[in-house]
Amino acid sequence: MLKLYNTATREKEVFVPLEPGRVRIYSCGPTVHNYAHIGNFRAFLLADLLKRYLRFSGLEVKHVMNITDIDDKILRRISAEDRSLADLTQQYSEVFFQDLASLNIIPAEVYPRATAHIPEMVGLISRLLERGLAYQREGSVYFSISRFPEYGRFARLDTTGMRDGVSVDNDEYDKDHVRDFALWKGWVESDGEVCWDAPFGRGRPGWHLECSCMSMKYLGESFDIHTGAVDLIFPHHQNEIAQSEGATGKPFVRYWVHNEFLNINAEKMSKSQGNFYLLQDIGKRTEDLMAYRYLVVTSHHRTVLNFTFEGLESSRAALRRLTQLREKLLSATGAPTGGDWPAWADQALTEFRAHMDDDLNTPRAIAAIFGLVNQAEKAFNLGELGKSGAGVVLDFLEQVDRVLGIFGQAEAAPSRPPELPVELASLLEARQQARLAKDWKKSDELRDQLAAAGVVVKDTKVGYDWTWA
Repeated sequence: MLKLYNTATREKEVFVPLEPGRVRIYSCGPTVHNYAHIGNFRAFLLADLLKRYLRFSGLEVKHVMNITDIDDKILRRISAEDRSLADLTQQYSEVFFQDLASLNIIPAEVYPRATAHIPEMVGLISRLLERGLAYQREGSVYFSISRFPEYGRFARLDTTGMRDGVSVDNDEYDKDHVRDFALWKGWVESDGEVCWDAPFGRGRPGWHLECSCMSMKYLGESFDIHTGAVDLIFPHHQNEIAQSEGATGKPFVRYWVHNEFLNINAEKMSKSQGNFYLLQDIGKRTEDLMAYRYLVVTSHHRTVLNFTFEGLESSRAALRRLTQLREKLLSATGAPTGGDWPAWADQALTEFRAHMDDDLNTPRAIAAIFGLVNQAEKAFNLGELGKSGAGVVLDFLEQVDRVLGIFGQAEAAPSRPPELPVELASLLEARQQARLAKDWKKSDELRDQLAAAGVVVKDTKVGYDWTWA
């Protein structure tokens, strides 16, 4: 019986999905304005580990991870480099997906892009305005946290003395700034051509709003699990809860699963201080990247992980030992054969499951694996592990690797559907109508939105053609 530490309650709770046999998970994805660093991938590896174990346990999983392709950082970057929104975000999106594949991370079922969901965001803001939880000011719309009594409970905030109407426009702010946050940012000159029309004025969505809209669109107004790093608890996840539950009146997420930081040589990793590594900095070989995956997934997600190259080398050695045993067993059997499990192999799998059920306790789970490995190596070296026994041990390693994913057998990314999703087809049709009306500005804006979602449009004499990028 799986128990997960739920950030909302600060307790381990038995996991019970809303729908029997089916789990819906949302993960905060990357902001595609730069390369993701190795600390970012700790969050993505946690989501992968959780998803793998749920499936290993016989549950169906729908996983959604957003792509943030519009926010303050992105606007600053395209302004500094004089690039289009679509050009910048497509470049770093492609790199991100390549990095996921290199770490053997199973693709999510949906990777929604923020710019493809502006209508949903406008709709959510309108609901909040109608319910009196948001207000307009100088072309922007803000969430009024004083009108949402539950605000601050999730993040354990002291909101004493909080004043209504004190707002903040920055997407990210520190824990000392409990303020009304922007749902919609009125257009300013520095935004350039990046803006959308809305009933409350021309502008763009606030960062916190994006995840609420995309998660509820694909998973429903209430769903099972939301994952992310601890630095998102406040303000981002607290604000997600407020705007989502404020609009729907329903519980937003049942279980919040967060991972701790990854430090570099005992210091907090920070791009602003230059104290960070990219995946290519730790190696280019599959062995190097699988060693990093091993290091992360065998460390408990709720403990701070200190990255050093010495630690990476230890992980490489442990993984090499597992791989070498696996290769010996394959040579002895030719392929997994199954058979009766010796008592010690059966016990190892029981222990592995028990530790994984305890809030994904991978350090204890990997200890159970190596307990079996020690016995298997001794039996193999003494010639006491026949073909059937070798097949049993090999089956065990294949089973646990379905959860840990450390042998580098990446699953293929899902192929692009031959038909456009409804929201993208609507954008395509809206662009065609804008062209017929000779509204070239809107036509170009819609082309950028489609490009950001991976759709390339080619105009023809009789209309248009489209392909996936």
